Amino acid sequence: MVNQNNVLAGRQAVWAFVLGCAAVTAGVLMHIPMFLMGRDMHFMLAGMPMGWDMVAGMGLIVLGVAVAAYGLLPRGVGAHRTATTGIEIAAPEDAHLGFAHWRLMTVLVVALVIDVMKPASLGFTVPGMVAEYQVGKATVSLVPFFALIGTVVGSVVWGVIADIYGRKASILLSAVMFVGTSICGAMPSLAWNIGMCFMMGAAAGGMLPVTYALLAEMMPSKHRGWSLVLVGGLGAVGGYFAASGFSALLQPTFGWRILWLLNLPSGLLLVVLGAFIPESAKFLLARGRRDEAARVMAQFGASVKRVAAPAAAPAKSSHAPLRGAKLVGKLAALSIAAISWGLINFGLLLWLPADLVSKGYSVEVTSRLLAASALIAFPTVFVAAFLYSRWSTKWSLVSAIAVTLLGLLGVMWLELSGRGSPVLPVALLIVGSNGIIAMLLPYAAESFPMRVRGRATGWVAACTKGGGVFAQALSIVALVPPMGIAAAIILAPAVAALGLVAWFGRETRGGDLRQLDEAMDEPLIG
Repeated sequence: MVNQNNVLAGRQAVWAFVLGCAAVTAGVLMHIPMFLMGRDMHFMLAGMPMGWDMVAGMGLIVLGVAVAAYGLLPRGVGAHRTATTGIEIAAPEDAHLGFAHWRLMTVLVVALVIDVMKPASLGFTVPGMVAEYQVGKATVSLVPFFALIGTVVGSVVWGVIADIYGRKASILLSAVMFVGTSICGAMPSLAWNIGMCFMMGAAAGGMLPVTYALLAEMMPSKHRGWSLVLVGGLGAVGGYFAASGFSALLQPTFGWRILWLLNLPSGLLLVVLGAFIPESAKFLLARGRRDEAARVMAQFGASVKRVAAPAAAPAKSSHAPLRGAKLVGKLAALSIAAISWGLINFGLLLWLPADLVSKGYSVEVTSRLLAASALIAFPTVFVAAFLYSRWSTKWSLVSAIAVTLLGLLGVMWLELSGRGSPVLPVALLIVGSNGIIAMLLPYAAESFPMRVRGRATGWVAACTKGGGVFAQALSIVALVPPMGIAAAIILAPAVAALGLVAWFGRETRGGDLRQLDEAMDEPLIG
């Protein structure tokens, strides 16, 4: 077992990371008095002046993040990146799943729950912000819009950070930023909320790709598919349940701001959990820490091999375009599915709380209804992981899209009939949409030749954010349709995604991905 006390060895300075965390935490705590000043007004702070302690606290947070980032930076970055270029870590096909694998999966599920909880909370804060700032929903929609833009930026930036800092350190740095963004709960102006939510999105944007990368390096090939689906699905459902549950429990007493202040304990929890995330063996080898790397690989049944440097590959391989109608059709199918998911997750599900409140439900009742929906969806994640690994990767994704369609039809029925509980339709939406996002990126990674795999998977991931950006742009220009009409509009691309994935998708379960490179022009319908 690797000594957990050495988890930050090989970095610039452990003391700098600890000092940075302390500075960020202190900066957040300096905002708490401002929050408590509003306790006699249901914690409404709009229009109140910012004191010197808040300004000093923001300075401490910025300085603390910078110091923590410096402390996590590997020594000799240039040499480190050169050394890692020719190293590939992979687990054998039939390696045994041990305690280390299950512990890693558990920690990463908790990390994703915390990560997903941040953007999921946006929908539960909108009614409170509208009431406190006395502005329309279109203006308040700038908050989730910029938060979503932040996730797009974070998805790109965090990929670079993960390559430079390593998987473990990038998760720790993200956690420190989470702690800092909790001051959004004490900001007296909407403009400050918008800025801080952008930072929150930037911190959250890269967590999912980094998690997938870490699991891909550590999990045996035989178990990789279901483990990715299970971790991603539990993180997504758990994050939405946590957001709605905390909203139901805390918002009636402490107001909407408490949902942002929760970033303080949840971010610190992520920092603590970092001790249970193994250092990347690739990072350890690049630092010359071969004994520690060997122990990590022994825990996870992984092995190391040297690969040819990219410069040795044929020049055309790095620029190979997608060839063949089957590959282009498959990319279009997964892209439309990703856009549909973005419209639901960052559009419909964020609009629902405010819509239910406008129909006469209280914030507490609304949060409890949506929490119940998420709780119903929870067991289905295990079903999705089982079906993906034991039945069919392609038809499991098609089934998730079909369940999402049922949820959209349920929302339409609620609007048309004017009666009934939203629990079941929303549960179907959460089940289906979380099934889609849990399977979409792993399936995309398994469906394209190596020469275009990175670009194709990255494009599909970008499409998930693109759908959300479009949905929030509608909110900003005050063109959000009634929920029934919105569901009907999203139904069109969802139906198209169902048909296109069924037609162009190929079965990847148990397949050798090298065959994709050997037959790029062969029919790929499975």
